[in-house]
Amino acid sequence: MSEQSTTMEIGISTFLETTPDLQTGAIMSHAERLRNAVEEIVLADQVGLDVYGIGEHHRADYAGTSPAVVLAAAASVTKRIRLTSAVTVLSSDDPVRVYQAFSTLDGLSNGRAEIMAGRGSFIESFPLFGYSLDDYNELFEEKLDLLLKIRESEKVSWQGNFRPDIPNLGVYPRSVQSPLPVWIASGGNSESAIRAGLLGLPIAFAIIGGMPESFAPLVALYKEAARQAGHNPDTLQIATHSHGFISDTSDRAAELFFAPTQAQMNVIGRERGWSQPYSRATFDAARSMRGALYVGDSEYVAEKILLLRKNLGVTRFFLHLNVGTMPHREMLHAIELLGTKVAPIVRKELAKG
Repeated sequence: MSEQSTTMEIGISTFLETTPDLQTGAIMSHAERLRNAVEEIVLADQVGLDVYGIGEHHRADYAGTSPAVVLAAAASVTKRIRLTSAVTVLSSDDPVRVYQAFSTLDGLSNGRAEIMAGRGSFIESFPLFGYSLDDYNELFEEKLDLLLKIRESEKVSWQGNFRPDIPNLGVYPRSVQSPLPVWIASGGNSESAIRAGLLGLPIAFAIIGGMPESFAPLVALYKEAARQAGHNPDTLQIATHSHGFISDTSDRAAELFFAPTQAQMNVIGRERGWSQPYSRATFDAARSMRGALYVGDSEYVAEKILLLRKNLGVTRFFLHLNVGTMPHREMLHAIELLGTKVAPIVRKELAKG
C-alpha cells in the first residue's frame, strides 16, 4: 500500500466572495475581502490545515483576480500550509506569466506553491483578455503544453497558434520545487480526467452537486489513462472541492450557510439559465450523508469526508468557504473547527489503516 493509504490533506478553497450582506445589503469592498483572506490563511496555517486555494475570477462579486498575489501576501506570515490557485484560468492567461507568478510565490514561501490549472467555468476572462470562446478547448491544451515545458526547462523553445513563439529563451525565476506542482482541475469532464492521467498530473474534481460517489467512474478513467501512459496510479494525487460550512452544531451550520448560498446560487442560476431556483429542499438533500454539501458540526463533516475517501480514494479535500458573503468571525470559526476538530478525526481514522 502507498503512503497515501493512511494520509489525506485537508484544506480550504475560496473565490473571495463579495456578495451583498443579506441583512443590511452592504457589500464588502474587495480590499477588505483580500485582507480577510490573508487572516484566514494565517489561521488555517496555525490550526494545522494543509492547503489554502484561491480561485481566479473577473467579476464584481469576487475579489480573487490575482490568486498568486494574495497568496504571496500570506507566504511570509505562514510556515507550513501549501498555497495554490483553485483555479488559474490558464486558457485566458499567458503560461510564462503564470509560471513566473507562482515560481515567485514558491520562492517567497520556500517551496509551498502550487498551480491548479483549469479552463474556467466562469467565462468573463475570455473577452476581458481578448480570447474567443470558440477556442475554449484548444486554448487550454496549447497553454497547458507550454506551462509544462516551462516548468521542466529553464530555456524554452516553443511554437503555437494562440501565442507568439518562444525561441530558446529563459524563464525566471525558477521554482524552489522541481518541478513546480501543476494540477488539472475538472468539473467532471471525462476528457479532463483522461488528459490528466496521460500526463501523470494530479487532478482536482469540483463536486458541487449530486452524489460524490458518482465520480468513481471518472477516478477509474483517470487511473486507467495514467496506467496506460506508464505512470503509477497509486502515486497520483486526487483532490475534490466541495461547498460546505462547519459550526458548533449542524443546525447552526445550516442556519448560517443556507441563505447566503441560496442567494448566490440563484444569481449564478439566472446567468446560466437554470430552470429551478435553489430551494431549502435542495440544500437539505445536498447536506445529507451522500450529498455534495459538507455542512454540519465537526463530527458530521468528518464522517462525510471519510465516506468520500472510501468511495473515491481522494488524497486531498478542499472545503469551499464561502459561497455567499458570511460574517468574517463565523468564517474564522469554521476554519478553526476544520483544523482542530475535523482534520484530527479524519487523520486518526485513516491512521488505523
